[in-house]
Amino acid sequence: MAEGSKRQARKIPEATVARLPIYLRSLLEAAGDGLPTISSERLAELSGFNAAKVRKDLSYLGSYGTRGVGYDVEYLQYQMSRELGLTKDWHVVIAGLGNLGHALANYGGFGDRGFPVAALVDADPRVVGTDINGITVRHIDELDAIAAESQIDIGIIATPASAAQEVADRMIAAGVSSILNFAPTIVSVPAEVSLRKVDLAVELQILSFYQQRRGGAGSTSSLPPETAAAPPAG
Repeated sequence: MAEGSKRQARKIPEATVARLPIYLRSLLEAAGDGLPTISSERLAELSGFNAAKVRKDLSYLGSYGTRGVGYDVEYLQYQMSRELGLTKDWHVVIAGLGNLGHALANYGGFGDRGFPVAALVDADPRVVGTDINGITVRHIDELDAIAAESQIDIGIIATPASAAQEVADRMIAAGVSSILNFAPTIVSVPAEVSLRKVDLAVELQILSFYQQRRGGAGSTSSLPPETAAAPPAG
């Protein structure tokens, strides 16, 4: 069996996949420091995981390192980039050019990491036709044509919650099979579509939990206990 077929057939756990970008970022840091090799202990320290988990995760890539030497930094970077599909560019469309969408469109780091923003769409006539970071915003009704013209691979939803499902449906109908949802709502997609959600409010609520734990009982609000303990609305 060819090497590419072996890679395709190998099952990598979702939790491991979620850690690979963090390992890759740590490897880039190590390469920037001029390190030719790195131990699992050092990679664990840089990435925030334990060494046993690092070794287990890397074994899914077929990389086991050399006893007493560690892993070759450059080759491990290549293995991770290949497994994460970062050896080519993936074209992105951003739907919704409010404050968040505008900020995402202006962020130059996507292109540097292999995710060039190829198109911007919105439904607001006041926004359509404007220029953001060198890209003219087009109407979302043109999404089918845009997806074909620009070979869109990934869609980013930065719309209000009320419009998110419709936008997701339009993206899927246009052939976009990977979606990153920033809208504060649940979006339903078919099983063959990859969906990731970034909910900033949820992340802040999790930070609030740990902040309260660190502060102790004295830092809780002055609300009655039954009110303070109630989960946030929505």
